[in-house]
Amino acid sequence: MAQYAFHQVDVFTRTPLKGNPLAVVIGADDFTTQQMAAFANWTNLSETTFLLKPTDPRADYRVRIFTPRHELPFAGHPTLGSCHVWLASGGQPRSDRIVQECGVGLVELARLDGRLAFAAPPARRRAVEPETLLKIAASLRIAPGEILQSQWLCDPPFWVAVMLRDADAVLALTPDFAAMEGLEIGVIGPHTAGETQFEVRGFAPGEGIPEDPVTGSLNAGLAQWLIEAGLAPRRYVVSQGTALGRAGRVHISADADAIWIGGDVVTCIEGTLTL
Repeated sequence: MAQYAFHQVDVFTRTPLKGNPLAVVIGADDFTTQQMAAFANWTNLSETTFLLKPTDPRADYRVRIFTPRHELPFAGHPTLGSCHVWLASGGQPRSDRIVQECGVGLVELARLDGRLAFAAPPARRRAVEPETLLKIAASLRIAPGEILQSQWLCDPPFWVAVMLRDADAVLALTPDFAAMEGLEIGVIGPHTAGETQFEVRGFAPGEGIPEDPVTGSLNAGLAQWLIEAGLAPRRYVVSQGTALGRAGRVHISADADAIWIGGDVVTCIEGTLTL
């Protein structure tokens, strides 16, 4: 049996148990794809990642990302959490930007305002079809007219997003997960006061995740859509996970180079995995 360093971290929070957990296996270069998939299924977390040596000379490290059901080319909270563990394990970036290699290619990370942030990968957005909007409304158990804005975000995973009138409407949702078949739905609504400007919820029952506590890829797609459309400022903070008893915080900032998705990460478990 072989042994591997293992961390479990909480992402998008400074307070343990209030964000989105991630399992990270360090130095997993001799894992097979089947072993990775089996371990991710066993952890039963929304994602489990495996840190590997890069194959691209421009990258500092490589990561593979698995849900309990299959591999993802990219995901947000695994990107921040994996980078946190790589740095904590002695990883040394070659510049002020950290470069992660993953299924979508190279993703840049940086420290902004004291926390890690990743540059949102480019997304090809498109309008939501009327029949899809009806299905979304039915699955959220709301009237179609309560959806004020909508957009296919089209970055992996393939989220479709809708905006409701306010954060209270988002938090009041009691979705019909069976009716969401084939859809991964992000919902956003503005706060009228407080430290955060928007409330977000993300539903992906087809991935085995009825509601995700805090979702980097969804917020990356939302930020690109909302900022470009003038529906959000160039800097804002999202709260997500409230309905699950979490207190996730996603920090969005746009500059001339990219839209950055930032969050705090805390380590909850360090140990050895024996397989």
